[in-house]
Amino acid sequence: MLEGKNVNLKIVEKEDMALIVEWLNNPEVFGEYNPLIQYSGAELGQWYDQLSAEGKLFFVEKKDGTKIGEIHQLKDMEIGYGVLPSERGKGYCTEAVTIMVDFLFLSKEIVRIYALPNVGNLASQKVLEKVGFKKEGVLRKSLFIRGEWRDRYLYSILREEWKEPKILTKTH
Repeated sequence: MLEGKNVNLKIVEKEDMALIVEWLNNPEVFGEYNPLIQYSGAELGQWYDQLSAEGKLFFVEKKDGTKIGEIHQLKDMEIGYGVLPSERGKGYCTEAVTIMVDFLFLSKEIVRIYALPNVGNLASQKVLEKVGFKKEGVLRKSLFIRGEWRDRYLYSILREEWKEPKILTKTH
């Protein structure tokens, strides 16, 4: 488990995927900036196996163990995240992204981490900017969401911009 001040990141186990399926299949949970996708448990199990080989999937948990979102890292060091609507605007997502950045730079010999927020998702852009990510450009019509092609920004943080851990001090 990766420990922060207000949230922890806990690896999602295959048996935990039912909650991820519930969240992903509910269009209200991850909002208007994500594709409408419906997964069966079997499909998500296959996705979990593929992700486990190429990256990591964590629950974002409050200190009392309540699961309030997820954050993931893919093989090429792309990160993505989502927090339940009732938990937005409380700093949890910013802390989770900070923990993830610390973890990746402390555990992997990499020079950059990137994220692809929807151009309209100002909250996600603010999270990335607070953590130190810089906007690099626009990926035009890069994701099909709710019947239309939408643009995304490319944000990244380089190792030399990160310099040292901001939150992560220990792992279990």
